[in-house]
Amino acid sequence: MVGIKTGYDDGTKKKLMETAKKEDVKFIALHFTDINGTLKSTTILTDKLESVLYNGIGFDSSSVKGYTTIEESDMIMVPDPGTFAVLPWSPPQKRVARLICDIYFPDGTRFEGDPRYIAQRAAKDAGDMGYIYMCGPELEFFLFGKDSDKEPIIIDHGGYFDFHPLDLAEDFRRDMILALESFGIELEMSHHECGPSQYEVDFKFDDLVKTADRVITCKMAVKTIAHIKGYIATFMPKPMFGKYGSGMHTHQSLWDLKKNKNVFYDPGMKRDDRLSDEGVYFIGGLLKHARALTTVVAPTVNSYKRLVIGYEAPVHISWAHKNRSALIRVPECFPGMENAMRLELRSPDPSCNPYLALACMCAAGLDGIKHKIMPPEPVEADIYGMSESQRKKRKISSLPGTLAEALDELEKDDVLKGALGQHVYENFMKIKRDEWHTFRTQVTDWEVETYLRHI
Repeated sequence: MVGIKTGYDDGTKKKLMETAKKEDVKFIALHFTDINGTLKSTTILTDKLESVLYNGIGFDSSSVKGYTTIEESDMIMVPDPGTFAVLPWSPPQKRVARLICDIYFPDGTRFEGDPRYIAQRAAKDAGDMGYIYMCGPELEFFLFGKDSDKEPIIIDHGGYFDFHPLDLAEDFRRDMILALESFGIELEMSHHECGPSQYEVDFKFDDLVKTADRVITCKMAVKTIAHIKGYIATFMPKPMFGKYGSGMHTHQSLWDLKKNKNVFYDPGMKRDDRLSDEGVYFIGGLLKHARALTTVVAPTVNSYKRLVIGYEAPVHISWAHKNRSALIRVPECFPGMENAMRLELRSPDPSCNPYLALACMCAAGLDGIKHKIMPPEPVEADIYGMSESQRKKRKISSLPGTLAEALDELEKDDVLKGALGQHVYENFMKIKRDEWHTFRTQVTDWEVETYLRHI
């Protein structure tokens, strides 16, 4: 069979079909995301797998947010054989496997609105410069009871790293970890976070596209297992007033494509942190594009309820080593652990589309290297505790305070617009402008309580 040319060789496809037969898989769920990162799926019988691997399967893309109009609605999804995994919660007699798909036009060319294509293109840009962009996110989420549809029901009052009996979701987390391992996702750790009913899962770092695939997979697994156990899992950045929000702190480094070594580490550097020039310039790029980047890594109205002072979320544009009030932190790298040299961007949250978010992080950092953008001196003092005049004296600016402000910044950033591509950029802006307009015309309970009887 000839079909669509994808770059996935015949041997890989045949091996996949053999694996599906050996695992007694009855159904294949084909996955992709819309522009917001919402998971989309269709299911086929396994006897259709060979045809779909070679020819793809058509769908109506006009019904997918951010894709196409009715006039150009036909698209083809083609599975990536490397993403095959049996869904651990599917029953043995009706076993289901998952494949993540790339999206094509019917003529066999890639669809430029496919978020996974944006990530693949960013990874290629890094490769063209001789690098592999490596990243590892810390994914935070809340787990609530199902007793009410209106108010979140807190299931524990544990804090950071707390253990049973305060942490009532230990059994849930064990099942979650086993499920993620069945998808081939290697975890660094999982633990209770600072807020009540809040948890975190940390991936081992990998390349851009694999990491984005894993974020999508992790969110699917967490939500599914929560449902099975009678909970509601949410990756909403700020579901409760006065409590900590959920972030997706992202650890990042560049590796030499040929030597397979971390280029952020330079033992010859006089700086105590041994951070290479490439690492410093990468930070410079992230800081230069920080305001526009926030739009993509914190893309919802609710995201900006998290990015406020007082809850360990970054507000000000700076970098540091030990200071967690900074936007970017360079964790300490111990001797003999050179490959662990990295930087941590703390503004992303789990409501983002990981394909777009990681692509834009990569593009911003690479722009810093291309143009040798020097960041300001690191700020190790507590920025939250500084007065406005002290921050102004140190030239410490702030992240956008609202989604509307962030969108205005993205409009002015040609580097990130180029990373997203015209199709994704234009559709993203329209969807998010509409989201902001809908939000700002709402009358909230807080407004009624505050103003109704007093004005």
